[in-house]
Amino acid sequence: MTEKDSYFMQKAIDLAQKGADSNSGGPFGAVIVMDNKIIAEGYNRVTSTNDPTAHAEIVAIKKACEKLNSFQLDDCVIYTSCEPCPMCLGAIYWARPKKVYYACNRNDAAVIDFDDQFIYTEIQKKLDQRKIEFQNIMRQEGLKLFKAWKNNPNTVKY
Repeated sequence: MTEKDSYFMQKAIDLAQKGADSNSGGPFGAVIVMDNKIIAEGYNRVTSTNDPTAHAEIVAIKKACEKLNSFQLDDCVIYTSCEPCPMCLGAIYWARPKKVYYACNRNDAAVIDFDDQFIYTEIQKKLDQRKIEFQNIMRQEGLKLFKAWKNNPNTVKY
């Protein structure tokens, strides 16, 4: 860990405090850094926006992608106050930053009632064994769209 890493992580922790103090959502913050400069930041806004996807990492990723005019963050580093939840982990992998630093881990989050283990367990189950019912309908119609997408030479691959 470098002095710069400590600086950026403290910024993420400060954002988490700001969000918690303003009752915007849970105590989570994130910054995205490119070329040793913060290009985007976010804190949890789930309860203040009634948006279950408004986690700190998601908020910051959206801002960074908008700023860079790109759906990928190849040359970026994410600093987040807590190990990303499954949703944020997925978004991080889709955004493709080069590295992620986190402060608290998932066990620390569980102690304050942010336990994602249920989701990790659900992901491993077969669809028909999950708590929320998933039903496959109109697959053939959906597959027509997928085939057209695959055969379209103008689609942007990602």
